[in-house]
Amino acid sequence: MAPQLSSPPTPHGPWVDVHAHPGRCFLGGLAPDNGFVQILGGDGTDAALAEIGHAGMAAVSFATVSDLLVLGPGDDGGLVAARPFAPGKAYADHLRQLRALAEVGSRPGTTIVRTVADIHEAHHSRSTALFLTCEGADFVEGDLARVADAYDAGVRSITLVHYRVNDCGDIQTAPPEHGGLTDAGRALVAEMNRLGMVIDAAHATAATTMGILECSTDPIMISHSHLRSPGREHPRLLGLDHAQAVAQAGGLIGAWPAGVTSTSFDDFADEVLRLVDSIGIDQVAIGTDMDANFRPVMTAYDQFAALADALGQRGLDATEVDRVLGGNAVDLIGQVCGRDPEPGQPA
Repeated sequence: MAPQLSSPPTPHGPWVDVHAHPGRCFLGGLAPDNGFVQILGGDGTDAALAEIGHAGMAAVSFATVSDLLVLGPGDDGGLVAARPFAPGKAYADHLRQLRALAEVGSRPGTTIVRTVADIHEAHHSRSTALFLTCEGADFVEGDLARVADAYDAGVRSITLVHYRVNDCGDIQTAPPEHGGLTDAGRALVAEMNRLGMVIDAAHATAATTMGILECSTDPIMISHSHLRSPGREHPRLLGLDHAQAVAQAGGLIGAWPAGVTSTSFDDFADEVLRLVDSIGIDQVAIGTDMDANFRPVMTAYDQFAALADALGQRGLDATEVDRVLGGNAVDLIGQVCGRDPEPGQPA
């Protein structure tokens, strides 16, 4: 018998944010006198959850930051790896962040996405599903058992690289060191394919992304980026060939409401349409980078409804709007995460 729903579903399809740090959730579990807490204002996850629920979001990424402890400001206002990791520090901080997110996911009215069914249930019951992701694979340090442990903790996507050049591949915001995806990166891709985890090539160079596409047996995503255009150039943006390669392999690009491409909310809506026109309606999602974005033009989850209206005014029908705001993400998560790991292998 189907479970009884506590309330009717929202009048739209499941809306999903494929990349975010709600309430700066990566600060969970840090002491009040920690430097990051002092600078960033502490963990605001409680307020973020209330906002997400009010906005009717079915699933939102709660992303850890694997290289958090070594990040510092760059000359251009962005982030850089300011110092090396001491042995074991990346892994210990990864575990700290996952413990904090496990507590969030255990609260009434929340669940952790393990299969796509959890997103559908959250949508129909008007609860909140946490799509746990790790931004950067720095915590792995060559030990693939840590990937399986993250999977068991509920992580369903890992961004291979972030602002620190790790052993997986090159990043967009630093000179290349590896020439693309490395052997360690290929091993990580294979393990994520085996487990059923969405590979995220955000922050990766085009060469690293092409290496991922060559060896992944599943479609991938670039969770938060956008297309470069004349007058709007930034290392984090994608060339058309880069974006189309991901799309043609069945993957997604998460449109990123950052100040590097958009100067206003309406500008971002135009940019979403440009991405749709460039790679296809079925390959576009939304990755807000909420609460850790650079000059954001979306700052609250109630703006998803405004974005739906804006996209409708620009010519998308209701079905197409729902695909961009969540349906495409649901399909990718269902394809990649909706199965058990390979029989006979540990999860």
